[in-house]
Amino acid sequence: MISIDPASIGERDNYKLMIGSIIPRPIAWVTTLTDAGTVNAAPFSYFNIVTANPPMLSVSVGRRNGAMKDTARNAAGLGEFVVHIADERNVERMNQTAADFGPEESELEAAGLTPVASEVVRVPGIAEAAVRIECEVERIVPLGGTDGSPACDLLIGRIVRYHFREDVYDDGHIVAAALKPVSRLAGTSYAKLGEVFQLERP
Repeated sequence: MISIDPASIGERDNYKLMIGSIIPRPIAWVTTLTDAGTVNAAPFSYFNIVTANPPMLSVSVGRRNGAMKDTARNAAGLGEFVVHIADERNVERMNQTAADFGPEESELEAAGLTPVASEVVRVPGIAEAAVRIECEVERIVPLGGTDGSPACDLLIGRIVRYHFREDVYDDGHIVAAALKPVSRLAGTSYAKLGEVFQLERP
């Protein structure tokens, strides 16, 4: 067994060890709205469930040179965002939205995606996604880095509406085989769902 003290290596090496071992990671494909009304979209794989009572999720958005990225800044400004689950059908276009666009450029337009109105929040969703989750900002927590320059912003979103394509929803359950989610590995690697098995909890 190899043991490594994270304090003895740099940020980049810690990053590589974490993204290579904490796998697979689900991908939150997040839309937000600028003050000028531009719909921004970006994927994030530091993403998970927080609690079901009330339903909340978390998305960690790294900062760039100490400054908030568009997603975190827009979510903080409007107090809302929409999370989509990336799947095999849209992974190529999701990847296009990861490019470095300016805040007033819409990644949806660049990737040929269709905005769709939400029911509760003002932020539009992505029509091509099989799962859309409307969120109101519960809390945004700056973390890491230094006191004056955090490394990321942890978005905690309270879920206020779910939207599911009919084939992925079955009487209160999600059909994973129909959703065909993709997950993030290290580098430029992604993974499909793969083999599914059952194991009863003791």
